[in-house]
Formats: sequence, C-alpha cells, structure tokens
Amino acid sequence: MAINLKTSDEIEKMRVVGALAARQLEMIEEHIKPGISTGELDRICHEYTVGEQNAIPAPLDYRGFPKSICTSVNHVVCHGIPTDDKILKNGDIINVDVTLIKDGFHGDTSKTFLVGKPRVLAERLVKICQECLYRGIRTVKPGARLGDIGHSIQVHAEQNRFSVVREYCGHGIGTIFHDEPQVLHYGTPGTGVELKPGMTFTIEPMINAGKAAVKLLPDDWTVVTKDHKLTAQWEHTILVTETGYEILTYRSDDTIDRCV
Repeated sequence: MAINLKTSDEIEKMRVVGALAARQLEMIEEHIKPGISTGELDRICHEYTVGEQNAIPAPLDYRGFPKSICTSVNHVVCHGIPTDDKILKNGDIINVDVTLIKDGFHGDTSKTFLVGKPRVLAERLVKICQECLYRGIRTVKPGARLGDIGHSIQVHAEQNRFSVVREYCGHGIGTIFHDEPQVLHYGTPGTGVELKPGMTFTIEPMINAGKAAVKLLPDDWTVVTKDHKLTAQWEHTILVTETGYEILTYRSDDTIDRCV
C-alpha cells in the first residue's frame, strides 16, 4: 500500500481547499429549512463553488455522479443525489457532503443538519455521530494505528446503542479524491497502518439508529439503511502532524481543537 506523505507546499494547498470546503457548509446552513428542495441546495452550492470560490465541485461527473454535492436525507446513509422533487420537511435530518478541488487538491467534509424542530431520536443520533467523529480525530497522532481510530468510533456508537456502517469508510485524499489508506470506522486497537506526519485522510463515520445493514439503490449511488431507520454522518479532512492532528476542514461551529 503506497501512501503519499504531503510536502509543506502540498499541505498548504490542502489547507486552502479545506478552508473553502468548510466555508461552503457554513454558507449553506441558512438555506436548510423546511420547504427547500435538495436540488436547490445543490444549485446554491454549485454557484458558490464556481462563482465565489473559483473552485471545482469534485462530485460533479465523478464516475458519473450527476450533481455537485451529496444530500442524504433521513434513512439515506450516503451519496444521495439532489433533486427538485425531494423537499425538506420539518423534523428531517440531512447530511450535506461537499468536496472541492482547488489548485489540483481536494477538500472533503460533511455535516448532518437538523431541519426545523428535530425529533428526540434524530437530535441524539446527530449528536452522538459528531462525538464519534471527534473521538476518532483525537486518536490521530504519529505512531497511532488506523485501528485505533475505528475502535474509538465503534465503542462510542455501540455504547449509545447505535450501529456503525461497515461498507463505506474514510479515505486518503490529496490530488486524488479517494486514495489510500482506507479509514474504517470500526476496528481493533493497535492494528492497521501506522500514522505518519504528512498523511492526509478523511474520517467520516456513518452511524445508524437501527441495524448496521445497508443497501444500494438501483441508481447505483444512493445508499440507504435496510431497516429504513435514521442515519447520520459527519466528516473532516485530517492531516497527521508531528505532534498530533490538524483539521483541514475546520468550521466555526466545531467544538474540538483545530489542531494539537
């Protein structure tokens, strides 16, 4: 497994595109409310990416994906395709997943938003999923193993009676959208690839309110929970530093240190 360690110049480019991706999620939040379509959210993000940020929406035409962002509502685990027919309702939850390309480098991040007044289960699921992301991030440091990340996420999810999706995972990122290594959100401590300074990858746990089983819909993109129970996801792009981690897609609403 060849894992590309970033140079200082490459890291700076990753910081730039990561900040742009973070800003896009901050921008779209005010538009996420009952009555808006996921298709409209996609158009807003596309125009912002191209017109305001002078960047490229990485998902558009990636392996045939037809839109500029992914919008996964309620029981959709990931890769939901925005449409004008999908109208957000009060009480929904929606994960908005954005990836930008700037100067050849990718910044990838997502957040699950509450639409209107949340249900108790939905609010709890979203909170625990974010905590799972943060617990995974806090394990990142030179000498740690990928299994440490997955284990910390799995333990917190299962202690709260939720389940971890196993078919989809985080990934290396840089000039390539999905690169090595694969970052599983479950695992055994002390196993897997050793983390080294200069590695960049995403951590993006998908946590289900019901069972972990998922299925792929006939569009070959949309993934849903088999039991149609709620699911949530949070994602950041992470750099392994000499002393710990740096969150390259850090947002103003994050409640974890940007770097350690």
